[in-house]
Amino acid sequence: MTRTEDWDSVGASTEKHNIARYYDYLLGGYHNFAVDRKMGDLVIQACPDIRLGALANRAFLRRAVKFLCQQGLDQFLDLGSGIPTSGNVHEVAQKINPAAHVFYVDIDPVAVIHSQAILKDNPNASTLQEDILNIEKILDHPAFTALIDLRRPLGVLMLSVLHFVKDDESLQGILRVLKNRLISGSYIVISHYSVEGAPLETITQLNRFGGGDSSKSTSRSLAETSRLFDGFELVEPGVVRLPLWRPENPDDLLVSQPERSMAFAGIGRQP
Repeated sequence: MTRTEDWDSVGASTEKHNIARYYDYLLGGYHNFAVDRKMGDLVIQACPDIRLGALANRAFLRRAVKFLCQQGLDQFLDLGSGIPTSGNVHEVAQKINPAAHVFYVDIDPVAVIHSQAILKDNPNASTLQEDILNIEKILDHPAFTALIDLRRPLGVLMLSVLHFVKDDESLQGILRVLKNRLISGSYIVISHYSVEGAPLETITQLNRFGGGDSSKSTSRSLAETSRLFDGFELVEPGVVRLPLWRPENPDDLLVSQPERSMAFAGIGRQP
């Protein structure tokens, strides 16, 4: 299918911006509409670092997947995966281990249909349209269990997605299920949006362009993000600013100014 046919097939709106398409635009992708680019440009104007933060988050994803592969993991669950772009989990993992299995989940039909197109010739990767609040349903879904074996260690990635879960009780519910279902040696990977330490003017502008109740991000502090790993063993260096989680080079994006990423990140191991 062409890009337009993909969008038409899921009834994608061209009049209201979409979080997955908006994020794709920030990453330099082309699966977006004029309304998504307009919103992106407005947010970039209010906070020029927002695009750099998105790219830094993608770089963290690559470092995290490489780390998990080095720990011997060969199966991954990417919750809130978004529209596929360069450096997907399966690309990173299967470059290291061609037999690695990757399962993507996103609530957005546009993101899922593009994932399906990319993965159609990849027997070790699959995707599902589902809300991460329904985590039990995801873990029990036949498509998931056909690809992922929960009797073996699993790497669960939740990058730039948990800040869309506004209710702390619902958020803790997701993490509690993972804690109960993942076996020892599994890992969770989290990056989370935060305006902690950001200038007041930037915070005001970002709130102004929140995009409506359904898509507003909930900022959480370093302390709040750290609590998401309760019950897991934090991997060094712990929960830190996004670019500071094991950078590969001293000149990596935003390493010298990590606060500009406006996100914290960490990896936790199931004991």
